[in-house]
Amino acid sequence: MEVKITPKRLIGRVSAPSSKSASHRVMIAAALAGGVSELSNISSSKDIEATAAAMTAFGANVYCDDGVYTVMGIKDPAKKAVVDCGESGSTLRFIIPVAAALGCECEFHGSGKLPERPITPYIRELGKHGVTITREEGVMPFSMSGKLTGGEYELEGNISSQFITGLLFALPLCRENSVIRLTSRLESKPYVDMTLDALKLFGVEVEESCDENGFPIYTIKGGQKYRSAKCAVEGDYSQAAFFFAANALGSEVEIDNLNENSVQGDKKILEIIEKMGYNKINGRLSAFTADVSDIPDLVPILTVLGCFTDGTSRIVGAERLKIKECDRLAAISEAMNNIGGKVKVCGDSLEIEPAEKFRGGKIEGCNDHRIVMASAIASTMAEGEIIITDAEAVQKSYPNFWNDFRSLGGTFEFINN
Repeated sequence: MEVKITPKRLIGRVSAPSSKSASHRVMIAAALAGGVSELSNISSSKDIEATAAAMTAFGANVYCDDGVYTVMGIKDPAKKAVVDCGESGSTLRFIIPVAAALGCECEFHGSGKLPERPITPYIRELGKHGVTITREEGVMPFSMSGKLTGGEYELEGNISSQFITGLLFALPLCRENSVIRLTSRLESKPYVDMTLDALKLFGVEVEESCDENGFPIYTIKGGQKYRSAKCAVEGDYSQAAFFFAANALGSEVEIDNLNENSVQGDKKILEIIEKMGYNKINGRLSAFTADVSDIPDLVPILTVLGCFTDGTSRIVGAERLKIKECDRLAAISEAMNNIGGKVKVCGDSLEIEPAEKFRGGKIEGCNDHRIVMASAIASTMAEGEIIITDAEAVQKSYPNFWNDFRSLGGTFEFINN
């Protein structure tokens, strides 16, 4: 489905959807806990539905009523399960070691680009600790058998933090004590900090320290029990970032449902925009250089901002963006260039020259929710209509995006094709 947008600045008030990252984490922790947990302020999305279905397949009971999830923890883990992760990399990588710790023989399915997302660190490390993953590289479904044991785990710091999160959820369930050692600087550390917060909320303790190189070490006592909890999930800075960027470009959107003290890495958008400032002489934002190794989800909307600065802006440290829902570096550069931007991919970086104005045109959404939403915000700076393909991709993380966009004055129509 395509969407045709008539350019208009956005004005009004919007409530940020719940943090998808936090929602995944509390859903898994609640399913592993004894008793009943109540999780409120969770915005439904395809990714969250995939995680809820996975935990149900393992033996939890999950019910949703108007954004409130009631989760009855797993009493008797399923011996076998078939898990469809949809397109959710978080679901897949978080629950592989969890299933192994539960001793559940699993078959994993996925769609879109998910079958191409690497799980090599798990094949290597879980293989040393009692688990066999049978997979032809780049192919799903794949199967897993065996029961996870504790011990020493080593992971590279420049891989996705999702692998660390998965082990942090699973290893407290093992009988033995465990240690996770990072062999290089940990990228996307804020996401691991979110995991530690969720574990603490549900009664699980993890000791964090550093080695002589400053690389993180996580020490996990075995035989721990998750405890049920009641919590409300905070709003998502990665989704709010689209509207913060719109404001920097001249819109007037008030954003509710955000925690000022959040540990979410994507809160960095506020700092980046503040540093960009506003050049009163030429009426443009100041050029910037942003290292996104900890905040990869901000790349599409930062690229939009970079098109309206007073010089060359650069986005660096974005290597992992090439294996998201699409190659996001190529996709966002092509999207902006199609409507008058000047964006160049340079290895794992983007170089963005200022554009006078977006002229309008057609953008390929590449079935990527963040490309689609960033392109919608780009329309506020266009002279002509913008057509974006794959408009329905927002269902992955922000199903209410188009309703919110319209409530803020956005003018558009859907085109079935």
